[in-house]
Amino acid sequence: MKMRPLMLTLVLTLAVVSCKIPVQITPAPATATAAEIAVTGASIMVGVGDIATCGTPGDERTAHLVDSMLRADSVAKVDVEVFTLGDNAYPDGSASNFALCFTPSWGDSAKRIMKKIHPSPGNHEHHSGGAAPYYTYFGSRAGSPTKGYYSYDVGEWHVIVLNSEIIVNRVFSNLERKAQEEWLRAELKGTAKPCTMAYWHNPRFSSGWHGSDARLQPIWQILYDGGATLVMNGHDHDYERFLPQTPAGVRDSVNGIAEYVVGTGGGDLRGFKAKPSANSASRVQGYYGVLKLTLGKGEYRSVFVDVDGRMWDPSGGKCRGKPAAAAPVP
Repeated sequence: MKMRPLMLTLVLTLAVVSCKIPVQITPAPATATAAEIAVTGASIMVGVGDIATCGTPGDERTAHLVDSMLRADSVAKVDVEVFTLGDNAYPDGSASNFALCFTPSWGDSAKRIMKKIHPSPGNHEHHSGGAAPYYTYFGSRAGSPTKGYYSYDVGEWHVIVLNSEIIVNRVFSNLERKAQEEWLRAELKGTAKPCTMAYWHNPRFSSGWHGSDARLQPIWQILYDGGATLVMNGHDHDYERFLPQTPAGVRDSVNGIAEYVVGTGGGDLRGFKAKPSANSASRVQGYYGVLKLTLGKGEYRSVFVDVDGRMWDPSGGKCRGKPAAAAPVP
């Protein structure tokens, strides 16, 4: 017997909802001190993905947190930049979503966020005219509206922003995917900065609802070959840190890339799968918050800060540096 369209829609909706992993609130940690993440003479980056949703307070709270960090570090004369990890405005990145949901929180002109922001696009932005409202809203800060990838420098670090939709969305062509890869190789080769990090929306590795995505492995391979140290992503609405690993997911404490998934900017929070992905070092669910990175000369520190001011999972490491040039063939 055929289902009526309304009944079929209800069944499919219930199936999708039932697949969502319930949130099990992670017990709060003892408060970390500021000294644990300090690096003398360093620059700061603060950011998160999966942000603005109308009618819920999560994005207002993360916006207040980021603005307070910007104001405090401005007084201390510390260089601070803000990044986003995609899905900036829900549900579909439309002009009205940005105006009604993003502007009152992260886009509020009374805050300092928009003066420091370096966004990246997510899948929800591409629900609206190829992310046209996203590019209109952020202007030149979002890179070329036909690409969405760009780069900038923060202190001793070179920062690369990629568009993961070019990789995972069938709307984009193979030529566009190859163009982003070639641009990335040129960026890694051309920068004079000793340390490199990259960010985009969809994670290569994740223990969250969406999980790991092998389609990102080619981009990871280019970053791995080019000496990148850090990768940040959103998409899964939780916080997770991975130990340095190869593009294939093999633990590599010498040359591996450390990955952070931080999708706790204001969208509905989600839980983790029962079995964590390999090399998952830390997981936090049930809290809105942002990632704070302290970028020094040849090293970095990280901490997840929730909207109540608690510091979770203080970590850090050394940057890999640019790979040595291959010896000429005799």
